[in-house]
Amino acid sequence: MKYLLDTANIESIQKYIAILPIDGITSNPSIVKREGRVDFFNHFKTIRSIIGFERSLHIQVTSQDCEGMLDDAQAILDHIDQSVFVKLPVTLEGLKAMKILKAKGVQVTATAVYSKAQAFLALEAGADYIAPYFNRIQNLGNDPMDLIQSLSMMIDKNQYPCKILAASFKSMDQVSDAFEAGAHTATMSVDLIVDALNQAEIHKAVDVFEQDWESIYGIGMRIKNLK
Repeated sequence: MKYLLDTANIESIQKYIAILPIDGITSNPSIVKREGRVDFFNHFKTIRSIIGFERSLHIQVTSQDCEGMLDDAQAILDHIDQSVFVKLPVTLEGLKAMKILKAKGVQVTATAVYSKAQAFLALEAGADYIAPYFNRIQNLGNDPMDLIQSLSMMIDKNQYPCKILAASFKSMDQVSDAFEAGAHTATMSVDLIVDALNQAEIHKAVDVFEQDWESIYGIGMRIKNLK
């Protein structure tokens, strides 16, 4: 069970990588857009310098045809680093590019997954990670947990070297559901995690603990100061 941040914001990554148990960073063109017209390659090299190589970095291609995807992938690997997981959409052209990149030993994340058919095809094409879009699947009236469960079963049954990277969440409850269904990893916005930890009930409980402590030992007294 691993948590990834779905962001390209350097300040957020710097702040929360030191606070949260984060195992990687994911991005896509829509996420990059939020940062404005950044120096793309240097921006992600900075992110890599923050997270190190012990955490995964997933960067998406922008082209829609196989040749363009391959060119995008090569540019990402050449100008950022060779350890990047290249994100490819599970389309006909994406699957074609996936097979070619995997034959070259490139790490690949299959994205924009809405169906079992897509997931199973990406699995057989050699994807290292497969990213079902949890909330978007649910919005279509389908069951993302069933997709994740089926994909998890297929991975285990046939011993595929692949991980499920659940994505597209509107709440941390959905993240928990994805993990319970069999997702190995999940990527989410910083805001989702922060909101989950900022519930009024949590702060109320902590405040009561502090008040009870101070009623015994006095305001400002801390455990380290006790003798």
